[in-house]
Amino acid sequence: MKNNTYSEYKGFEQGPIRPPSEANSLLIRVTRNCPWNRCAFCPVYKRSRFSLRPVEHVIKDIDAVHKHLTTLQNLADDGRRKGLVEIDTGRLNIVPDERQAFYAAYQWLACGMKSIFLQDANSLIIKPSDLIIILDHLKKCFPRTERITSYARSHTVARITDSDLFAIRAAGLNRIHIGLESGSDKVLELVKKGVSKETQVKAGQKAKKAGFELSEYVMPGLGGAGLSREHAIETADALNRINPDFIRLRTLAIPKNIGLYDEYIAGRFEKCTDLMMAREILLFIENLNGITSTIKSDHILNLFEDVEGELPRDKEKITGVLSSFLDMPQEEQIKYQIGRRLGIFSRLADMKDPKRIENAENMCIRFGITPGNVDKIVDELMQRFV
Repeated sequence: MKNNTYSEYKGFEQGPIRPPSEANSLLIRVTRNCPWNRCAFCPVYKRSRFSLRPVEHVIKDIDAVHKHLTTLQNLADDGRRKGLVEIDTGRLNIVPDERQAFYAAYQWLACGMKSIFLQDANSLIIKPSDLIIILDHLKKCFPRTERITSYARSHTVARITDSDLFAIRAAGLNRIHIGLESGSDKVLELVKKGVSKETQVKAGQKAKKAGFELSEYVMPGLGGAGLSREHAIETADALNRINPDFIRLRTLAIPKNIGLYDEYIAGRFEKCTDLMMAREILLFIENLNGITSTIKSDHILNLFEDVEGELPRDKEKITGVLSSFLDMPQEEQIKYQIGRRLGIFSRLADMKDPKRIENAENMCIRFGITPGNVDKIVDELMQRFV
């Protein structure tokens, strides 16, 4: 790992992404980009070098947010005393170098200041002692914050000692998001994930043992048509052994700026159609046994928002959604596929709305959708969200 730190502090920083579930979180950048950065399915951080941010720079970011937050809270208190509804920021003279920290504080205040997310792709790669310093400072500055969260790679978590993981958890890191993607070693090798199934399981079990709330991400379609069945079964087996708090679905898309695109164009990777994907997810859910995870489908790329619920209680409901779609006449399936990608539908139950159905039918006519071209057009529509 290269420690390409910048010696000079250049102001408050934020990275490019965070999980959808962290939409209301304050984003604090601990590292820049991704230390692995070779996954063939991921478009983020490409052509960007990984580096650690010096701890003192992260502390300065936290202090900057704290300063602006204190100012905004005083303005809010003053406004309430005067019967004003909104914070009057017009009299603040924010210098250009502090604007990003100010806006971060402003947005976080508006969102309730309940959670903090540590960026970028793998914050746990820094020294545990450094991470604990950052966490301690966050808790000191924002003692009412309910949750501090981070992305992490399985490879990294598996190498951290149990005692260090317990210390990090005790310092205030509540939740870890890990991109499992697949439990199949063949799929993991295919997409250059840089980790084995056993390491994924070990990392998940260590995180749970240390008391973290654990989100594991699964990518339907990642094995392509050829490895779809193995991908579903092996991934379910890995998660049965981990029993994470959340299993989050992230459907595979293939934009031009990922390694898998070349394999796809060359015909060496056969992308799953929506129907294949639905069958794969159904097989995956059917093979989840003996766990109490919550399944979430909280991403625009997913075909169904309603493929979610708590296991084992909601398993039949979840599989019922998938079976209902697969049992539909082809014409109805196509309407839902196109309607979903155009934002007309979000869940299968929306097909009961006559106005939405009519809208989807009109879109199918407008785009000239047929059984022969629906998968190609769906792929094109999905590119808008990648």
